[in-house]
Amino acid sequence: MTAADHRVQLVRDATFVRLGADGEISGIRGSTPDGLFCQDARHLSRWRLTVDGDAPAALVPATADTDSMATCVLTPEGTRDEPPAYTVFRRQSVTAGTLTEHLTLVGNRPDPVTARLDLTVDADFADLFELRADDRHYAKPGARHETRSTSEGLLFTYRRADWHARTELTCRPAPDEVVPERTEPPSTARTLTWHLPLDAHGRADLYLTVHARPHGRPLPASPAAARQSRRPEPATAAGTDDLTRACERGLADLDLLTIPVTGVDGEDVRVPAAGIPWFLTLFGRDSLLTSYFLLPYRPATAAAVLSALAATQGRRHDVFSGEQPGRIVHETRHGELAHFRQIPYGRYYGAVDSTPLFLVLLHAHHEATGDRSLAARLEPHARRAVDWMLTDGGLERHGYLVYTPDPGGLANQNWKDSAGAICFRDGTQARGPIAVCEAQGYAYDALLRTARLADEVWRDEPYARRLREKAARLRDRFTADFWMPEADFPALALDGDGRQADALASDAGHLLWSGILDADRSRRVGRRLLEPDFFSGWAIRTLAAGQRPYHPLSYHRGSAWPHDNAVIALGLARQGLTAEVRTVTEGLLAAASHHGHRLPEVLAGYDRSATAGPVPYPHSCSPQAWAAATPSALRTALEGERPDGAARGTPSSA
Repeated sequence: MTAADHRVQLVRDATFVRLGADGEISGIRGSTPDGLFCQDARHLSRWRLTVDGDAPAALVPATADTDSMATCVLTPEGTRDEPPAYTVFRRQSVTAGTLTEHLTLVGNRPDPVTARLDLTVDADFADLFELRADDRHYAKPGARHETRSTSEGLLFTYRRADWHARTELTCRPAPDEVVPERTEPPSTARTLTWHLPLDAHGRADLYLTVHARPHGRPLPASPAAARQSRRPEPATAAGTDDLTRACERGLADLDLLTIPVTGVDGEDVRVPAAGIPWFLTLFGRDSLLTSYFLLPYRPATAAAVLSALAATQGRRHDVFSGEQPGRIVHETRHGELAHFRQIPYGRYYGAVDSTPLFLVLLHAHHEATGDRSLAARLEPHARRAVDWMLTDGGLERHGYLVYTPDPGGLANQNWKDSAGAICFRDGTQARGPIAVCEAQGYAYDALLRTARLADEVWRDEPYARRLREKAARLRDRFTADFWMPEADFPALALDGDGRQADALASDAGHLLWSGILDADRSRRVGRRLLEPDFFSGWAIRTLAAGQRPYHPLSYHRGSAWPHDNAVIALGLARQGLTAEVRTVTEGLLAAASHHGHRLPEVLAGYDRSATAGPVPYPHSCSPQAWAAATPSALRTALEGERPDGAARGTPSSA
């Protein structure tokens, strides 16, 4: 890795910063944008230090000493005969909406010297969606950027109609000079200059603080949620040491990703955001699966997620955002483009699976904790979610949960949501209304689990009976329509004409978890997923190798996702396939060991025999919530029990 490629990422309290090798921010865009980010906006886009008029040499490139602090060591240019007159020790840290920097200059000579430091600073307030490398451009009529000097530093402001954001820089000591950057058109960047005297072998200090002031309510100043108590690691599980380290790393990452949101009754709750850099916000599917994986160890996370998603549950029909009564949100956004509805993601409901997963988690939380209060409190929301599955979700009309690709949003609305991911074996994308296989399993499980809540908590036996009847009919239809006898495997999906999208895909493994397949078929599918075309040695691929659409560097058509493997591992354990659980676990833990025991969002699909370590997927988020929770799910699978505490072989309807 060259110095130009070197990047350091710091995160804390719903804020993150990406820095270069010498602690700089250059304003790059694309797959790895740098800057100071909070609430979907870049509040610092330039942060470039020069010493004595030149870029300093990085004796020690920027290194993250902790997840929220980095250090580096810089010097002016020097030679063997004329070594640098002084050294700059740079320490940078991030917390809620704030970047702080402490520069310590240490004189290296027996005579006094004066160091000149120049810092070029800018804030472009770019929305995260503007920074993606997808060639999209967004009009911003009437937008105004302004920069003014203050007694202590700089104030950057951005206004567009009722949208107002600020970035404040304070300096101790104040700069000796502030000069606008000379560009055409005029730039909002400013260069601040200090002339700092250093006694013989003396030192000087410069303290810089950047405060992001996003539009709307300010970021909370409270620390990230403390780790919750959890059970000790099982002493007999295979790979215990690596599993322990992966679990600890994952739980620490989830602490970093914890953000505050509003719960169903207006209370402040803390939930895992999906990931960095693009998804530091509430996501329905991601948060639901993450908290399900954590349920035996951190049940409070599930309660917070359920409350947050109940608070954002759909209430009306809105074609632009996909909102429908009872539907659980896919993602929420707080940026400028969402505010002006230039993108549909302010509250975007384009997910076919978040709603049944909400019901699955609600029951699982009740089973795991014995707490009836949350299930009772969210009874109206659960019933509305069931109503959505039956009506707008498509169960009554189409016989399955279905979605139609959204031209303004997501082409696919299951977890494989990239364009072309739901395909036939020849690579053709299925056309809607599309019924993906795993969503039918989730719906089946959701109906059965909600029936149990109706029996045990809501005391509504007739409602419970109706839900069980619908679940039984769904299971019968599913086997008849999705099973491919020649492949001895379920179809990835049914398209709008009822044709089987016949690509062999990892989604089938989710059916073992939900219980919609009978035991014999489930075991055959589970063993098939561990054959070499599916299992890379690191993890199960999203598509089996050898098919026309397979690509090891595709997002959903040949890569391998830890969370996908976690769901499959839970399903394998439910079906009693313990050897297969161990194989998947060993592969993932081996992959994690090459990344400091942190699992990335996604791995390339190359075979383990091809390289000494797993090949990274080039655009992977890290840390990422459901990847961080995957080791906890693997631990549960190895223990041979469901997160609700029942034996793995016991169906969730029992």
